[in-house]
Amino acid sequence: MSSRTLPLLFVNLGGEMLYILDQRLRAQNIPADKAKKVMNDIISTMFNKKFLDELFKPQELYSKKALRTVFDRLAHASIMRLNQASMDKLYDLMTMAFKYQVLLCPRPKDILLVSFNHMDAIKEFVKDIPCILTQVDETYQQLIQIYTNLSSGEFQLIRQTLLIFFQDMHIRVSIFLKDKVQNSNGRFVLPTSGPVPYGTKVPGLIRMFSCTGKEVSRLQFNNGGNYNAAIREGSFEIFGDRVTKLGTNMYSVSRPVETLMSGTSTNSAQHAKVNMAPNPLAKEELNLLARLMGGLEVQKPGNADNGFRVNLFATDEEEEEAFISRPDELSYGVIKIQATQDQQASAELAKIMGEFSQSGDQSPIVSSKGDDLLAMMDGL
Repeated sequence: MSSRTLPLLFVNLGGEMLYILDQRLRAQNIPADKAKKVMNDIISTMFNKKFLDELFKPQELYSKKALRTVFDRLAHASIMRLNQASMDKLYDLMTMAFKYQVLLCPRPKDILLVSFNHMDAIKEFVKDIPCILTQVDETYQQLIQIYTNLSSGEFQLIRQTLLIFFQDMHIRVSIFLKDKVQNSNGRFVLPTSGPVPYGTKVPGLIRMFSCTGKEVSRLQFNNGGNYNAAIREGSFEIFGDRVTKLGTNMYSVSRPVETLMSGTSTNSAQHAKVNMAPNPLAKEELNLLARLMGGLEVQKPGNADNGFRVNLFATDEEEEEAFISRPDELSYGVIKIQATQDQQASAELAKIMGEFSQSGDQSPIVSSKGDDLLAMMDGL
């Protein structure tokens, strides 16, 4: 697997998370100052230098539970709170949207263009906040420096790594179902039309060559689709036309979005249960995760009364029912990093554990019902 996949996965999932939150904060008329604070705090935490230094180190992908833990903390980097069922739904939407984008990329290198589309949108969110904008620009430079010179083979390996990560995730999303790009079993439908990868020709012609390299004959065939040549290549610079629309905000037009758990196939559920077996590398993964989480300097809200709970369901009862009925194989849970058993042997983990304790009130599980200021994704 590619050791350069994690930053791209993080940037794209983070971008999708921000799209979802921004759309509903606007639709539900949350006060502008609170909505702005939520977005700014999350983005500032996402692009914290210490955190990104750990993220950009060459390393293999974390497990789904480990990555979910990182985004769980990111989502609670501000005054907004989500119960576990709502966080599960938010994460499902994020992952399925990016999985679809990876599948649709005409060529593996276009994953970087998708990432830049997400970065462009994130930059727009904080365009009036110079200190956060600087953090985002520094990440742009890292992405350009690391990824623009990678070979086609390396990008193909990154794409394969991402698809392996997503292969057992078949959550049905109402937007995709209505647009007929997803089947009832949660699998995506790939189109047989549109532009071919940049630098390639529209299929439909077979050319025969002699042993000397001279073309001797041509044969036309029906390609079974409606393809056209790519007009130009997207820009890999900080400013430029990405050409592709993949990675842009699909929530810009208000549409009700629902995720449906029944879309998970039996095979994927069985596979997930197999993956739940003890992993001999789990301890090492937790050590890496602890260092990564240690870079997430989540600020403690000064006044708990300013916080508000986000509910991705129409009612509290629906949220509670979704939490109870969610299949075990789809439950990410929360990884708790224990560092108190051997603090002398692991001073670094003990320090991080102390940081977790200081921010203990930021748990996504909120006992108080609170006010439903958001019902994210009307029917979500």
